[in-house]
Amino acid sequence: MKKLATSLLLLIAFIVPMGCEDMDDNAVPSSVEIKDFVWKGMNLYYLWQADVPDLADDRFADQSELNLFLGDYSSPESLFSHLRTDPVTDRFSVIYSDYSVLEGVLSGNTLNNGMDYGLKFTDASQTTVFGWVRYIIPNSDASTKDIQRGDVFYAIDGETLTNDNYRSLLSRTTYTVNLADYSETAGVFTITPNGQSVTLTKTNLAENPILMSSVINQDTHKIGYLMYNGFYTSYDSELNSVFGSFASQNVTDLVLDLRYNSGGSVSTATKLASMITGQFSGQLFARQQWNAKAQAYFMSNNPGSLENKFVSGLNGLRLNKVYILTTKATASASELVLNCLKPYIDVVQIGDITTGKNVGSITLYDSPTFNKSNVNPRHKYAMQPIVLKIVDKNGFGDYTTGIAPPVIFPEDLENLGVLGDVNEPYLSAAINQIIGGGRMSSSSTTINRDFIDAKSINPLRSEMYVEVK
Repeated sequence: MKKLATSLLLLIAFIVPMGCEDMDDNAVPSSVEIKDFVWKGMNLYYLWQADVPDLADDRFADQSELNLFLGDYSSPESLFSHLRTDPVTDRFSVIYSDYSVLEGVLSGNTLNNGMDYGLKFTDASQTTVFGWVRYIIPNSDASTKDIQRGDVFYAIDGETLTNDNYRSLLSRTTYTVNLADYSETAGVFTITPNGQSVTLTKTNLAENPILMSSVINQDTHKIGYLMYNGFYTSYDSELNSVFGSFASQNVTDLVLDLRYNSGGSVSTATKLASMITGQFSGQLFARQQWNAKAQAYFMSNNPGSLENKFVSGLNGLRLNKVYILTTKATASASELVLNCLKPYIDVVQIGDITTGKNVGSITLYDSPTFNKSNVNPRHKYAMQPIVLKIVDKNGFGDYTTGIAPPVIFPEDLENLGVLGDVNEPYLSAAINQIIGGGRMSSSSTTINRDFIDAKSINPLRSEMYVEVK
């Protein structure tokens, strides 16, 4: 197979020979054109390529043999699914038939009504489901309606939510949210319809990940508080401005609220870590680990391309300790910040155990270099496969079961509080740690039956990715 090339992170040219020297891309018949792109992209980049027999470099003798194999699959999606390793290991690789949708999600632009929610099972049977509003996105349809954080809903368009129908019901462009009252006794949630409802319509919405930032004066401390809900590169300058404001106000401590942040750009995560600190510019923040053939190429030709280093020239607070708020929805790039800061400064984690996503992806287009240059005009398929694992400077990155705080306490729907208010339970716990320095304790006895949320319903919204240049 002829050599394929792509330009990757840090503008390093990554050229890896494929296993079958006789495979000529020009010989691919149009009927299997997209599936050919899927196989070749996965063969080259997929993190678990060596574990998938049908992705082996010597699996096919020539292009004709590969074409026969591709013909056995009814669609690019079915082939992509077959080429993935087991779903427990790979929970996050995705393929899209329209790369403009994929690009929008990665930049925070989605079809969205502005109601960000979590879903819980009502009891241990895991059949009946209810939702609760986590926050409302500004400038959205929901922001103009009578719905707010803490509201509970049991049905959509009058149809009770279950484990079987919640995806289809919540995927509708316009739907009516049927609200309910909530109580908990001995781990069983009682959901009582209250007759109220709100109709919401999705529009193309760009969510600014900086939901709120403020400086809280407590005793002798000036505490910077930032609720940050996604690592989107287009908002990097605004993020840097927030830290410039913190620095100008001489904040002494920082509470970084990542409880609903499902991830995003590794580059932005590295910048955020650099803004929290500032004293480690140029030092190794995180290291990427690719599949064997990609890793060997990088190590031989440019090992520095595998490294993400603290960035200089940003508004850094030069802190030696940071307080990070987390829940089960905290994922990927958020966990990267949490894990990779620990070798450098004291990271005080408050809240619930995180998702456990320590792998990252890139966007692959059907082009000679797998980036968007000279993309195939005959279709708009693109893939976002998992291609790398990320570890800290000491090589640690094994947290697939999540990163746990010293004391785990999930958010309590009967005591959620107002985000950003000093009495909100998570922020209050952080402030008490800052001004008191005592041991963490929790009065929450709620059983956490969270299983999915508005972002993780779409796997792409919980991606950690590196940008292809």
